[in-house]
Amino acid sequence: MVADLQDRYRAYIDCLNRQDWARLGDYVDNEVIHNDRPFGLSGYRQMLEGNFADIPDLRFTIDFLVADPPHVASRLTFDCTPKAEFLGLPVNGRRVSFSENVFYQFSNGKITRVWSIVDKAAIEAQL
Repeated sequence: MVADLQDRYRAYIDCLNRQDWARLGDYVDNEVIHNDRPFGLSGYRQMLEGNFADIPDLRFTIDFLVADPPHVASRLTFDCTPKAEFLGLPVNGRRVSFSENVFYQFSNGKITRVWSIVDKAAIEAQL
């Protein structure tokens, strides 16, 4: 069960990196909640599409992954170039590296809840 959940999560990250929005619903529940906000699948997709529009070279890289069904914890790393402001910071085309600590809850093979914290201090230190 743990290996299955890890494989499912890796497939989700691959879906994001390919920007395969038509398949996002294979991994994310229609009623997904992100940081205690009920986004739903369409809102979650809009958030991700906006991330890629703001950061054209965005790539999700799994640094480490821990699964304790029905939960997944992951540290994602990024090395990218946001076009303008990012998290309220004037990045404006500079390359920055940072991480995101994110926790997921799965139900029936799909992500139902996401709790995400981006290391904003790491970005501030690079500006």
